[in-house]
This record gives sequence, structure tokens and C-alpha cells, in this order.
Amino acid sequence: MAILIELLIISISTLALLLLISLYRSHKSKDRHDVPEAKGGWPILGHLPLFFGKELMHVKLGSMANKYGPIFAIRLGSHRQIVVSSWEVAKEFYTVHDKVFADRPMISATKLMTYNGAMFAFAPYGEYWREMRKIATIGLLSSHRLDSLKHIRAFEVETAIKDLFKAWIEKGRPRSGVPVEMNHRVVGCNPGAAIPGLGWMDLGGHKRSMSETAKELDVFAQGWLEEHRKKRSSSPGGDGEQDFMDLMLDVIEGVKFSDFDADTVIKATCLNMIVAATDTLIVSITWALSLLVNNRRILEKAQQELDTHVGKSRHVEESDVKNLTYLQAIIKETMRLYPPAPIINLRNSMEECTFSTGFRIPTGTRLLLNYWKIQRDERVWPNPNKFEPERFLTTHENVDVRGQNFELIPFGAGRRSCAGTSLALHTMHLTLASLLQSFEINTVSDEPVDMTESPGLTNLKASPLEVLLVPRLDQKVYEIDE
Repeated sequence: MAILIELLIISISTLALLLLISLYRSHKSKDRHDVPEAKGGWPILGHLPLFFGKELMHVKLGSMANKYGPIFAIRLGSHRQIVVSSWEVAKEFYTVHDKVFADRPMISATKLMTYNGAMFAFAPYGEYWREMRKIATIGLLSSHRLDSLKHIRAFEVETAIKDLFKAWIEKGRPRSGVPVEMNHRVVGCNPGAAIPGLGWMDLGGHKRSMSETAKELDVFAQGWLEEHRKKRSSSPGGDGEQDFMDLMLDVIEGVKFSDFDADTVIKATCLNMIVAATDTLIVSITWALSLLVNNRRILEKAQQELDTHVGKSRHVEESDVKNLTYLQAIIKETMRLYPPAPIINLRNSMEECTFSTGFRIPTGTRLLLNYWKIQRDERVWPNPNKFEPERFLTTHENVDVRGQNFELIPFGAGRRSCAGTSLALHTMHLTLASLLQSFEINTVSDEPVDMTESPGLTNLKASPLEVLLVPRLDQKVYEIDE
């Protein structure tokens, strides 16, 4: 009898405990729930078919945000992704949950194009990424280092200006100007990245193209590395100017990496710098010029500022930029409207986390931030689709692009923000200032420049920008001997 009573007590206690656990879970389930998923997903493909039309992905996602709110989920093939479309939500991810989402997923493009993640911007979160980020920010991209290399940036920009002037001379000094095509590039997408099961099929030949491109880049980088090693062996004292490859050879010497050999690290880091800087510069300057020729008043105002603070008897220099506040505003407004990467999607959660509204985000969820939508939020930016640089001299004077103001984050924010932000801004300001100072810029026809964007991870202009350039400085400034 005593045994029966004891078993009864144990049973009742167990039932009570199970009831308490059930009530607790029920209470927690009210506080923690999954991010709502957009309707229209297909089996296997998920929401991929929604993006097969002519509407660009960031624009489509912006429309979906109007319906589903600033945070919702989609499935791109087998991957569940959280779409963020407001600065408030982005701020929480970049601050409270920044470390959780500091990882990078290893997609096929990462494996093939970045030496299997050796390019630190694409490396998974871990010891290698931390070490290389430190080397890049302190050893390669510090303010002191950038200042020591400013003469090289000036030389490259001035050389380009002289080449354009020479082309005008060779064309017979046409009053209408010499035609120049500023850019022409095409990007596509890789379905195998969204649906890993299709990767082996290499639909569209993307993997083959990436492999071939990666081999060509490696040949270039290997030759560059061998050239520098030969130069260093013949001149142990290190005479002559240093570039990024020289700096990498200095800082990597003696550093041990478990995943990669030193040569791979050096080549990957140098190529990372080149590719990142080139894309940002091409995209931003092309959009800036396109916006300016379509808004003559703003273009002329920028040239007046240059004439006032620099004049026409010398080339504009980086040290002048601090006085060119309108030019800085033009760059900010360009990057607000046309961020180099309108969508950031290479972020992966390393552990489960809970958003402030109670949304539960499981481990392995990918984060997709729609910068294009965030930076055109009408709550923050009056006339959000209009090109108005003046806003950065008045109502938004204190808003910067360096990741502290989440309404404007073209370079990202948090621990994985762009390490080369300062270099990119130095180069963009100097390049645009030099073009505007040196030439009158007009369209080839009387029609406005087509502002259609192209699909892809980089926000390229769909059609090439062709303009007419007429020199506006004294010939002696261009230093051309006839």
C-alpha cells in the first residue's frame, strides 16, 4: 500500500511538472514566434520565381516590405532569409545581434572566386577573419598609411585626366567635345547558389566562367607577387615606393595561418582590395555623373565651388576636399540613391537569437538587408527618389556614410562593415572633383541619361554612360606638349 501511495505521489508530481513546463512553453510561445513569411513561395524554389521578371530584386523586395512590413522572411531555394527594410530594424541587427550575424555563408562564388574564403571580406567569422581584418585596418588602410599613398592616387587621377585631354586634342579640339564612354559592364545571377542541388548542373555556365576568371586573376596576382619578391631580393634596403603588395609582404612575414599559405593570403588580400575599390569607384562615379548631367544646376554649382576653393590654375587635391562641402553632399546623395550594393545578403546567423519584437531567428538563417529601400524611406528622406544634395547641407547635415547613421549605410555597419571605406571616399571625392574641375560635361544627345539599373549584386547602370567632354582649364594645367 505504501508503495502504491508513493507511486501515486510521483505520478501526480510528474504530471504537475509536465503541466508547468507546458504552461511555460505556452507563455514563451506567445513572446517568441517566427518572422512571418511572405506568401507566394513555391515548393523547392521558394520565392525565387517572384524575382524572374523585369523588376529588380531590391525594388521587388521594397514593394513586398510595403505589404509585409520592415522585417519578413522569404525562401530563396533551400535557404530561409530574413529581409530587413527599415533603419530601425537594421540598427538592431548591426548592434544587438551584430556578432550573431557576423558569419559569411560559403557559397560557390566564395569558394571559386575568393581562394576558398581567403579574401577576408568573404571569409567565415573566426580567427582568420579577425587576424586579417586587423592587418587590413591597421597595416594597410590606416589614416597614416592612406595619407602616405595619396600621391599615388593623385598621379593615377591626373594621368587619366591628361589622357582624356589628349583624346580631345587628337580629335581636333571639337567645340562640342570628345565622346567618352564611362562604363559598360553586365552581371548575371547564379541559380546554383540558391539551390545547392542544382550546382552540379552549372546552369548558364556560371561556375565555369567563375573558375576561368579566378584562374586569370590568380595568374595576374602570382606574377605581381613574383615581381615584388624579385625586386625585394635585388634591393634588400627596400628603396622605391611601396604599394599594397609590398605592404602585404611586410606584414605577413612571420604570421602563421592554419587554413592558408602565406602566398594565398597575400594574393587574396591584394585582389580583394583591387576588386572592392574598383567596383565601388566605377558604380558611384558613373551614377554621380549621370545624375549631374541630368541636373545641370547642381553640376554647375559643384563647378562653381571648385572654381572658388581651388581655381583653374592647378589640379584639385585631396586636401581641398574638406572645403568642397557641396561635392561631398553630391557623393552622399549619389550613394543614398544608388548604393554600390543595393542588397547585402552574405550574412549568416551562427546561433539562435530573439529580436526585440519577439521574433525568433534560428541558427543558419541568412540576413538580407535592402539598403536601397532603407535609404529611400520617406519617413527619413523627403522626396526620397529625387536627387537633392542640398539635404546634406541642411536637414541631414550630420548624417554620414561610415556606419554610424543607420539611415545611410552604403558601406555597411558593425564589425563586418567595409574596411576600405576611407580609401573609397578619398578616391571617389578626388576622381569626381577632378572630372568636374577639368571638363565641361554634356550628354551626346539632348535626351536625359537613361537611369535604368541592372540586375546583380553590384548596382551597375544598365546602359553605358556616354558623355561629351570639353576642357575648361588652361592647357598648361594638363601638361600636354603638342
